Amino acid sequence: MKAWYLLYCKRHEQMRAEIHLKNQGVDCYYPKFRVNKMKKGKIISSTEPLFPSYIFIQFDYEIGPSFTSIRSTRGVVDFVRKGNVPIEVDASLITSLENLTVKANVEQKKNKRGDVIKIKRGQFSGVEAVFYESGGDARSIILINLINTRTKVSIENEDIDFQ
Repeated sequence: MKAWYLLYCKRHEQMRAEIHLKNQGVDCYYPKFRVNKMKKGKIISSTEPLFPSYIFIQFDYEIGPSFTSIRSTRGVVDFVRKGNVPIEVDASLITSLENLTVKANVEQKKNKRGDVIKIKRGQFSGVEAVFYESGGDARSIILINLINTRTKVSIENEDIDFQ
């Protein structure tokens, strides 16, 4: 019967291990998520592992490859164990992780000019405004009603509640 296990891999070798494990017929799950990082003054979106140096694998040790052959796979250090026995991971955990990473990686919906938004942080916190246009990957230009005049303001996307 197929079961999920957790492997510890050599640093930065998870992708290599995943390729070699798949060549052996082992199902692999290597959860990743999208993150925005500041690099040289610009925000860059990249994908990073949720658990660096770890890969979840599913296989049937009675039919498929042995624990020894998996442990000897290039890039793999060893199974996560309790004593001498590799720990089985519950399938519901894998399902939960898949759902979590899918939700985290869903692209933010594209807003149209005229959409009503609410500012959640900063000096205009709690104020409703109108989306005007995207000001790049990390900012948006919005229209705020100040003294009966609509004023364009550039604001971080993190500070906006896109309804």
